[in-house]
Amino acid sequence: MTASSTRRTTARTRTAAVGAIAVAGALILTGCGDQTDKGNAAGPGSSAAAPLAGKLPADIRKAGVIKVGSDIAYPPVEYMQGGKPVGIDPDIADALGKQLGVTFDFQNGKFDQLIVGLQSGRAKAIMSAMNDTKDRQNGIDSESGKKVGNGVDFVDYFTAGTSILVQKGNPKGIKTLDDLCGKVVALQRGTTSEGIAKAQNAKCKKDGKPAINLQTFDTDPEALLRLKQGASVADLNDFPVAAYNAKTSGGGKDFEVVGEQIEAGPYGIAVSKGDTQLRDAIQAAVNAIIKNGEYRKILEKWNVTQGAVTEAKINGGS
Repeated sequence: MTASSTRRTTARTRTAAVGAIAVAGALILTGCGDQTDKGNAAGPGSSAAAPLAGKLPADIRKAGVIKVGSDIAYPPVEYMQGGKPVGIDPDIADALGKQLGVTFDFQNGKFDQLIVGLQSGRAKAIMSAMNDTKDRQNGIDSESGKKVGNGVDFVDYFTAGTSILVQKGNPKGIKTLDDLCGKVVALQRGTTSEGIAKAQNAKCKKDGKPAINLQTFDTDPEALLRLKQGASVADLNDFPVAAYNAKTSGGGKDFEVVGEQIEAGPYGIAVSKGDTQLRDAIQAAVNAIIKNGEYRKILEKWNVTQGAVTEAKINGGS
């Protein structure tokens, strides 16, 4: 999964993501009842209620909010339920907010535009199952190899790889990426999964096999619909997402995961290059919830403990 604005992974590298796991999301939206109230009660400057508030930049501390860019259509990492974002990322964001004394306000957007939104100031951070990759760190477009921006810094908080999702019963006999040569594959645009599929396409051609007919969509649910209808033979997405869809779609009768995870790597919370104070504050908060056990509880809630990290690293992706 290595497209410059990819993976969510899609190890999000949504080119930036894994066993049957589901993802955890903490939702902290302005006006979200209890959770917003808790954030306000903690107070951006309260060291007792929010022990790491002092690490944040002064303007964010004063505002009490961190705007977070996210493609909220990627269950179980993040998805809408009752008009609110839920899932792994929202749950983790909620726990981080308690440490920092702020709310994480999730702003919905297309995955392949999230880094653009970050760099234009529409968001201060990205949480969207986005894989930490060197291309993203350096602002390199994975396909062209050209510099397209200043890049971002990542605080790594989870590990996931890409999985192959097929129709239940695997009617086309798909077992590995090599089995996709000459077939229709649907997936989300701008993800690591797209990068993996394109690399496999090059391998198909090198091996003298027909190319993959790759169909890309703005959201993963669109790709899943194509697979469900039999218009494609597979969808590639992060393992937690693939496992979740295999378990829940059609009561578990629509899809199944085949083969091993591909290119497992870290999910990262992205911030703009140069925004080092915010980056370091988020890193401290992730390490704090790992140490106090909240992180583990969230992963257990979503059955994704296989993706746990023991410490938050900066730009640990490859």
